[in-house]
Amino acid sequence: MSSANIALLGAIAGFTIYLGLPIGRLRRPTPRLKAGLNAVAIGILVFLVWDVLAHAWEPVDESLSKHEWGTVASGGATLAAGLTIGLAGLVHYDAWITRRRTTAARPAGPGAAATAELAPRTRSQAGSLALMIATGIGLHNFAEGLAIGNSAAKGELSLALLLIVGFGLHNATEGFGIVAPLAAEGERPSWLTLLWLGLIGGGPTFAGTLVGQHLVNDTLSIAFLGLAAGSILYVVIELLAVARRSGLKTLTTWCILIGLLLGFATDAVVTAAGA
Repeated sequence: MSSANIALLGAIAGFTIYLGLPIGRLRRPTPRLKAGLNAVAIGILVFLVWDVLAHAWEPVDESLSKHEWGTVASGGATLAAGLTIGLAGLVHYDAWITRRRTTAARPAGPGAAATAELAPRTRSQAGSLALMIATGIGLHNFAEGLAIGNSAAKGELSLALLLIVGFGLHNATEGFGIVAPLAAEGERPSWLTLLWLGLIGGGPTFAGTLVGQHLVNDTLSIAFLGLAAGSILYVVIELLAVARRSGLKTLTTWCILIGLLLGFATDAVVTAAGA
């Protein structure tokens, strides 16, 4: 395949993330709808944590079976570092953002209060969560793009097309997961905000496709997957706290299950493709 066609396939796979983003534009969602959206997002993201870690551990596990201890040590260390940066790094980042928000909320002069009122909505907790989800999914999608690029570069067109279908379906559900915190808090993001979140979450699929044509490296893949798993796990912890505050345990449980099943259903196409 030509480089242009490979790039087009990656762009299509990444673009499907926009299919789920418009849900964030819903007006005045009911408390039960808010809790349901939040819980479905949890289910999808829990599946993604498992899916990402499984793929990250695969090359390490293979090296273990072959007793290649040097590869095991480097791969394990890379995964541990990625997880640490992705999970603990976001904890410290969130604390830093909270301190900045608190400082900005204190009027420092005659015009400070007016300036604070004009602060962008993305500084809210729900907006920060949506941005973190998009970032974590973007790291995950970069690794997916690597798989598309590698397959297409090797001339495996049928496999590449199946990967496009599978990852495209996956990205559509991931777009829903990105905006769920905004919908759950009743925040209605602008179309420009949705465009930006979609670029962060889906754009790396396209970038990974381009890189995958020229670079096949297990260590790089493990690093990105580790970062993705850590960041998504952090967001799951935050969303679980939101779910507990809703007090709708039965609805939350069923919607988490629905999210998990959606994750497995969309991943089935990828598995069938041999990825």
